[in-house]
Amino acid sequence: MTNPTQTGGSSKERVLIFDTTLRDGEQCPGATMTFEEKLEVADALDIMGVDIIEAGFPIASEGDFEAVSEIARRLKRATVAGLARAISADIARAGEAVRHAAKPRIHTFVSVSPIHLEYQMRKSQQEVLDIITATVTQARNLVEDVEWSGMDATRTPIDYLCRAVETAIKAGATTINLPDTVGYATPDEYRAMFKSVRERVPNADKAIFSAHCHNDLGLAVANSLAAIEGGARQVECTINGIGERAGNAALEEIVMALRVRGDVLPYETGIDATQLMRVSKAVSGACSFPVQYNKAIVGRNAFAHESGIHQDGMLKNNTTYEIMTPASVGVTKTSLVMGKHSGRAAFRSKLKEMGYELGDNQLEDAFTRFKALADRKKHVYDEDIEALVDENIATAHDRIKLESLTVIAGTRGPQRATMKLDVEGRHVTEEVEGNGPIDAIFNAIKAIVPHEVALELYDVHAVTEGTDALAEVTVRLSRDGSSVTGRGADPDTLVASAKAYLVALNKLIARGGRLHAQAAE
Repeated sequence: MTNPTQTGGSSKERVLIFDTTLRDGEQCPGATMTFEEKLEVADALDIMGVDIIEAGFPIASEGDFEAVSEIARRLKRATVAGLARAISADIARAGEAVRHAAKPRIHTFVSVSPIHLEYQMRKSQQEVLDIITATVTQARNLVEDVEWSGMDATRTPIDYLCRAVETAIKAGATTINLPDTVGYATPDEYRAMFKSVRERVPNADKAIFSAHCHNDLGLAVANSLAAIEGGARQVECTINGIGERAGNAALEEIVMALRVRGDVLPYETGIDATQLMRVSKAVSGACSFPVQYNKAIVGRNAFAHESGIHQDGMLKNNTTYEIMTPASVGVTKTSLVMGKHSGRAAFRSKLKEMGYELGDNQLEDAFTRFKALADRKKHVYDEDIEALVDENIATAHDRIKLESLTVIAGTRGPQRATMKLDVEGRHVTEEVEGNGPIDAIFNAIKAIVPHEVALELYDVHAVTEGTDALAEVTVRLSRDGSSVTGRGADPDTLVASAKAYLVALNKLIARGGRLHAQAAE
């Protein structure tokens, strides 16, 4: 076979990407995909440039067999692999499933560690070597491309591991996978294992060596990169790092580590990295397995900055706090997340982006209100800022302003509102009852500023998501045939209601109404 790790004119060696999202990834509890979802993910992986797609475990079920068979038929670029235990029936089933593939592979595995041989296999070392010879030979008679895996390789004595690898290559294996099945190894140990096996096995040059790491100690990606340095030229991984227990090495992290740190890791892959975010979302949606917010490369916060210091640096030059561009992994743009840690520079930039040009005094007032809002809710969205600034602009010259509001409500009435208003510079407080908290609030306003109006509309909706969402209230008041609308926004719906009523009342006053405020405090 031609060595697919040769890269022609490139100075970098090629590392093959073996994706096992559809096999090992699906073994993650709760991550099962439907037939159609598997086809969708396989197509996405193929388009992205994955070299080998492990489509499933054909002997496991009729559904798995059908999925592997269909994927084998439809993919024209990637190698399609089917997994098989070191059992004759497994290998025959896998061969049948991938036989229509443009580039078929059978991936067969057997345990090699003493703990597995004693408690799981109940076989001697020689018996396992005989099994390797028989099953790899069977697989090679069905397809030219055979991968052999020594399960639990990292807990296997190096002498026996070398004997097993030599046996597999002699029987026809073209890829040798030395998995860290239980996520036990450290990077130095894993690198040394590959180096030692490749140096000691006489026919090692006839096979490509592969790494397959689990993340039980959070070292899967680090171990995979170490294996490459030790001579592995295939890495087995999954999208979003899904997989059994703590998961597998994440494909997106390996690909971008090789790309960003090419200075110390002079290797390349055939992956179109701009597809990473799209494929991540496709897998997340297919298996109903959410991506953690702070997940490297594809997490929601991977290119989000809230710290004022970081935002200031990003506004000046994005390389201050980003080692890769969002576009390089398919993210539209960097997100300056507005929150309590954001500074004035980021707030000003966000307002400009949203189309607001505020004077210094207006900006300072809006920033103060923004910080107060950020202290009260976890996420401040663009819509929150828009509502806050619009309200700020609308009420800048109001003659009546809300100073404070306390409402007592519940199943036992009457409800009571205690309100303090700034009426043309005078501070007036009233405590009033009502038939419900909103009625009490509006009655309090009428007690402080006597007026006769008709309430034509009272409407509430959430500006953004979550239980701490900013509420926006719309109030329409009419008097003498003239109608005005006021809007108020606040995480507290009752406060937003008072603000909206006062906005509308101020508009009526601006049209020529009179004020009759109670005595000031």
